[in-house]
Amino acid sequence: MREYEVGFDYNEAFSRNIGWVTEEEQIKLKNAKVAIGGLGGVGGDHAIVLARLGIGHFHISDMDAYDYVNFNRQAGANVNTVGKDKSLVMEETLTSINPSGSLKNFPSGISEDNLDEFLDGVDLYVDSLDIFKVDIRRKVFQACYDKGIPAISAAPMGMGTAMMCFLPNKMSFEEYFCLDGVDFEEQILRFVVGMSPSMLQRHYLVKKASVNFTEKDSKVPSTCMGISLAAGVLCTNALKILLGRGDVIHAPQGLHFDAYLNKLVKTNRPGGNKHWKQRFMCWYLKRLLAKGDD
Repeated sequence: MREYEVGFDYNEAFSRNIGWVTEEEQIKLKNAKVAIGGLGGVGGDHAIVLARLGIGHFHISDMDAYDYVNFNRQAGANVNTVGKDKSLVMEETLTSINPSGSLKNFPSGISEDNLDEFLDGVDLYVDSLDIFKVDIRRKVFQACYDKGIPAISAAPMGMGTAMMCFLPNKMSFEEYFCLDGVDFEEQILRFVVGMSPSMLQRHYLVKKASVNFTEKDSKVPSTCMGISLAAGVLCTNALKILLGRGDVIHAPQGLHFDAYLNKLVKTNRPGGNKHWKQRFMCWYLKRLLAKGDD
């Protein structure tokens, strides 16, 4: 656990937030603790935006290092960070934005062994794990549900974003995504369709062969615009959750905004992936990707 205190004035650093939040609310943000699982594409942007909101305490985790393939979208990726651990680079970034806060780094990733520690005292969990990390994602969301911790995810979908939020005593991740008893490829399909029931991005995917859900650790296409939009949507709702600022859209409801199509869609899927529209969309997506670029 590293704590940072230098010649730094928190109130001055985050004074431009005042007006959109009150002074009292800014103190709540200062005292809030957020856990972020994954610091790559969306995770890095989520972390930086939350730090600039003035969130005072973080638990962060990522076990990967930056590479050139990250340059098109990841906040910490540049020629000076290639080969460096993402969690260490982001630790330096976050503590440079708010040196009066505290940060606990889990550089070896989240596991069953450290999950309780990772979520200890946390007010909100932000999910930014790799799309293929199904098993640990399920465990983290279940632990959040059992502990009464709100959990939120916003995925970059093409040049837009889709958000799902899971609140205590509401529909759980497992109830919504329905991942039991199916193979790995079907789990990924259900996760993608569950995150993005409207699948707006399908209308302008120009190279279908670039999307491969059959192999773990495949490289799925992503854009920096989708990443930035995801951070804006997720962190706005994170603020609402942490400050108790009115209703937050939560499962089985979701939100999808696509800047390329200039469309905003609110979805509602009672029963989650058991809903007939979800079952149809899983079938449709599988069929669409099977066609490749022909």
